[in-house]
Amino acid sequence: MTTNRWQRHSFLARVLVMALMISLTAGTMSLLSVQTTEASTGHIRPPKPAFQFSMIPSPNINQCLPEASGFVSITRGAQNDIMQVSVRGLVPDTGYDLFVIEIPNKPFGVAWYQSDLETDHDGKGSVTVQGIFNRETFSISTGGPTVTFGATHQFHLGLWFNDPQVPFDQGCEPGQTSPIVTPFNGEQHAGIQVLNTANFPDAQGPLSFVNP
Repeated sequence: MTTNRWQRHSFLARVLVMALMISLTAGTMSLLSVQTTEASTGHIRPPKPAFQFSMIPSPNINQCLPEASGFVSITRGAQNDIMQVSVRGLVPDTGYDLFVIEIPNKPFGVAWYQSDLETDHDGKGSVTVQGIFNRETFSISTGGPTVTFGATHQFHLGLWFNDPQVPFDQGCEPGQTSPIVTPFNGEQHAGIQVLNTANFPDAQGPLSFVNP
């Protein structure tokens, strides 16, 4: 009788342990299912772009690169912004330089070097830059060895050929007998501008429409 009672108690204990394990496993699976469902139904998702706009060909570029165009997407973050620039119709396998600028065309005003951009075999390329790209974007010089100026907003974008010889060889500089050299790359020896945001007014560049 004592042995049978012990066996029954041992059997019941094993049953209780198995039931507890099944319950814990089911709870874990349920939690994982909820998390998976949240992710798949969009409860966990990246922020949508705050603003999107196009870049257009700079002067004389249409005649040498008739398909040249750019598209920009700016996503607002908690501390700063993510700007993605995509281009097409440019010279293939070529380097370019991206700047935030005060006005889209000459003389460009205050300019801020952002990134390099490289096109592929099809003349397409893209680059992602992190920083402040909204209506609070500005530069200032309160004094120093070069120049002093007050807070100056830069609401436009410009993209330059990195190599001055490239646009010259493409026929983008009619009437010129040698390549035009500009300071818009890291060596201050770049080519002409290829894309800009002159589709927006000088004083109301696209970045001015992005809320901080």
